[in-house]
Amino acid sequence: MEVVSDSATFNHRSGNGLERLIFNHRATIVVLCALITAILGWEMSRLTVNANFEDTLPRSHPFVQNYLANKAALGGFGSSVRVAVENTQGDIYDPRYLKALQEINDTVFLIPGVDRTFMRSLWTPSVRWTQITEEGYRGGPVMPPNYDGSPATVERLKRNVETAGIVGSLVANDQRSSLVFVPLVDTDPATGKPLDYAAFSHALEEKIRSHQSGNVRIHIIGFAKLVGDLIDSVIQVMAYFAIAGCVAALAIYAYTRCLRSATLVLTCSVIAAIWQLGIVHLLGSVLNPYSILVPFLVFAIGVSHGAQKMNGILQDVGRGTHRYVAARYTFRRLFLAGLTALLADAVGFGVLMTIDIPAIRELAMTASIGVAVLIFTNLVLLPVLLSYLGVNQKAALRSLQSERSDTTRTSVLSHMWNTLDRFTERRWALVTILAFLLLATGAFEVSRGLQTGDLDAGAPELRANSRYNRDNAFITSHYGLSSDVFAMIIKTPVDGISSFETLTELDRLEQRLRSLSEVQATSSAARLARFATAGNNEGNPKWLTLNRDPSVTAQATFDLKTNDPEYMNGDGTTGAVVAYLTDHKATTLADVVDVASQFAQVHSTKDRQIMLAAGSAGMEAATNSSVAASNNRMLLMVYSAVIVLCLVTFRSWRAVVVAVVPLAITSICCEALMVMLGIGVKVATLPVVALGVGIGVDYALYLLSVQLSLQRSGLPLRQAYRRAIAFTGKVVGLVGITLAAGVITWAFSPIKFQADMGILLTFMFLWNMLGALVLIPALSHFLLQTESLIGRAVPASPEPAHA
Repeated sequence: MEVVSDSATFNHRSGNGLERLIFNHRATIVVLCALITAILGWEMSRLTVNANFEDTLPRSHPFVQNYLANKAALGGFGSSVRVAVENTQGDIYDPRYLKALQEINDTVFLIPGVDRTFMRSLWTPSVRWTQITEEGYRGGPVMPPNYDGSPATVERLKRNVETAGIVGSLVANDQRSSLVFVPLVDTDPATGKPLDYAAFSHALEEKIRSHQSGNVRIHIIGFAKLVGDLIDSVIQVMAYFAIAGCVAALAIYAYTRCLRSATLVLTCSVIAAIWQLGIVHLLGSVLNPYSILVPFLVFAIGVSHGAQKMNGILQDVGRGTHRYVAARYTFRRLFLAGLTALLADAVGFGVLMTIDIPAIRELAMTASIGVAVLIFTNLVLLPVLLSYLGVNQKAALRSLQSERSDTTRTSVLSHMWNTLDRFTERRWALVTILAFLLLATGAFEVSRGLQTGDLDAGAPELRANSRYNRDNAFITSHYGLSSDVFAMIIKTPVDGISSFETLTELDRLEQRLRSLSEVQATSSAARLARFATAGNNEGNPKWLTLNRDPSVTAQATFDLKTNDPEYMNGDGTTGAVVAYLTDHKATTLADVVDVASQFAQVHSTKDRQIMLAAGSAGMEAATNSSVAASNNRMLLMVYSAVIVLCLVTFRSWRAVVVAVVPLAITSICCEALMVMLGIGVKVATLPVVALGVGIGVDYALYLLSVQLSLQRSGLPLRQAYRRAIAFTGKVVGLVGITLAAGVITWAFSPIKFQADMGILLTFMFLWNMLGALVLIPALSHFLLQTESLIGRAVPASPEPAHA
């Protein structure tokens, strides 16, 4: 383009309508963006971080639909918290311990969000003991009504605990600690809004863990506590955002040696994050632990795209063009390319909206907002600001000098470019393709071991040495029944749960589940009805069975409606068979679901429906099933969209193959890496591959668009690729390094799944960059040679834009 050193001589009516609209109204654009930044900055300051138990569930999955339809009758099987109170200097029958336990129980009971009907502990009257005698059976609350701390009442409590059979469930096997089981409601009864898990977790810390003393130690686990710990870790994660910003700043400054322009690039990227978060709050949404790092990713994308705009202006200013004209030239050349690249990024985010898990959809929405904002802040605002402030003249001359030295093949980088263009030769291309093919084959074999769900016990979202996982390990090792509960739902007509036929099926289902090594124990109305029947008949062991007489079974199950409502609701239409699992690993859940599904399919009738599933393990099984079904569908959609985008951009199916093959190999290698690192496909990691593909195609867009333009102007492949490298090679490298630097700091996050995301995204960004620089020329040798032959028959196209 023409060098214009004086902006007064520039034709302000040149360029397309969008360019004229923006640059002929620069002041308005800047003022408008400043006002928007102030408003959205205020909105951002009011944004909160929270999560909802049901937002992590796939709403359309049959398990979840069955649970939600019967949630009122299955209150104890939703989100819950378990508080283990340990006596470090004795057992649970120490009066001082029991007093502390009572205070904790009463305090928890009053915390907003607790479903008090289903709350259980030694101090709740719903925890009862039952004893079969010659006269029948007698029972009462485990905690004696007249308990006063005297040795006699303590001894009575000890007998009641043994009689109630709660050792291993509410009382630890060594009887040195006991549990307070705290089920939660979905909405805060005081506000009517979704329960604030962060506030609830803080209430547990302030009101419950404060009871911890020399002889009392508190252990707390459950979804609400896990989310609270994740949210608390966000403060630490913000430090990694600052580190990522510093790394990006150093990378940009090292590339340009211009403090002014580097600061503008970073400023516009920060503005993009502010706009994104402000809009999220305006839409009435909150950030959740799964989407908290999306603003960091948007920041990194903004920096990489901003660097391209800055590079174009540096080149033009170095040639003597006025900063205003240089900004317009850069906008004219790179706006469409930048828009296409951001659309490719949006594709990676957009396909996540098809996954029926609200937490992932929120992540996709947040990311899509960020990409849309980047179009304004980095493709429009940044060139406008650079048109006012310009760039350092020495940096501009240095940039131009660097480009010329690359062209004359005298610099160190030129030797690297010379090596890269060797990949367009047949021998180098063939060896490269065979090497990548072997790598992809080996990676595919490894990736076949990829599992869906958690691969470790405890909460894999946090580090193994986190307090939450230490608390979980304590409860798992000291209690006979784990917190991983899998519940089957039984639906019948009124009082159908009490029928002999239904109780028999419940009993058979229990036996089938108990045969699995992954099941610790089971319980249902059938098991409890056996003991009640014997108790109603003088404790005779002959009656320790299920009776065919409807009046006998009705009497045996009558008390369940009030004492154990989780096993049978008030009108006898809904019941549950509960299995306590050894853990919630993917293989464990798969085995249990397989057995339970087969039983339900064979034994369900018109009047007796056996359905999956409730409980924490049941919901996780549903999530695993949905994630497994979504993974391949998501990849198919993102690749289909990328293929269409590349086809529209390149207008050549051969070029599409050249662009997509490196992405596909990266995806396969990423899944193999997940297997090697012990990372399963779950809600937290599912978006990674889609994001990697959507962002990774940027490299191919930058390189191939220039290469094809040059080939179609008549240059042979090797020269076209060499000039494409000279024009965009450094930018491709900068993009890869900047993106990787922006996310590798996540690897040190206290939140394990964020660390996993950081490692995987870093791998994908760098590997996509390597594939673009090495595999694209190799594939081009076999697929795109004809582009140069065709190009010799058409007029030369304009010189490609400097990126």
